[in-house]
Amino acid sequence: MSLITVIGRGHSGTRAMSHTLLASGVFMGEPLNRSGDLLPPEAMYEACRVLARYVRWLGDLRWDWSALFDMPIPDEFQQLIRTYLRTVLEDTSEHRGWKIPETTLVLPWIVRLFPEAKYIYWVRNPRDCILGRHLTDDLHDFGIDYPATDDVRLRRAISWRYQYDLIRATPRPAQWIEVRLEDFVLRQEETLTRLEAFLGIKLARIVVNPEVVGRYRLDGGPNYYDILEPAMREYGYEVPGTLSAVSGQLAEVSGQ
Repeated sequence: MSLITVIGRGHSGTRAMSHTLLASGVFMGEPLNRSGDLLPPEAMYEACRVLARYVRWLGDLRWDWSALFDMPIPDEFQQLIRTYLRTVLEDTSEHRGWKIPETTLVLPWIVRLFPEAKYIYWVRNPRDCILGRHLTDDLHDFGIDYPATDDVRLRRAISWRYQYDLIRATPRPAQWIEVRLEDFVLRQEETLTRLEAFLGIKLARIVVNPEVVGRYRLDGGPNYYDILEPAMREYGYEVPGTLSAVSGQLAEVSGQ
């Protein structure tokens, strides 16, 4: 019996993996919304706020998460998570899982509560991620302090950077894989083969839309901030003024 979770900031395309797992016979809890998120989400949201009490903002874009890695996990948090995951944890299916973007905000304690789970970290070009509104845009709503700004896109970029840094700071669980949405869309068979080897199950092939890649190119507003550069370089995304891995992929799809 395996437990699988998909993590990644909102608008990273995690619904594609949730839908793939569901179509492959993995029980993803119930009920689900059309994004493949397990509902109702309120207990997870409150769990995020409980964890946030132990995050210290050091000013600018620096946070101290060190207390999270060895302190006793509060009973309140554990109860909230078990309430949220009740249908998943009570199910007897061979393969079970869940997906909701806010899991990323509580990752340090999730990996401690479920060390044997299989973690799929879903990454998307942040320039595409910050185009649309998401509940985690304003980290203040989840108890996390950060530099105040009236720039909505910058606020989203800060949220993206916070979650990227938090993931990087969290000790890796034993079973962890990183997948870019762009690879899932443009190299689906190759990417699913990797995922099948990781999960140990055959995965369904869902319909994908190549137009979700590089949407920022058609956007008239700001979609790049310097705070995104380290992560973009790490994952092979275009940084303004450099060659773009994504541009190359788009050229492959268009036949240019």
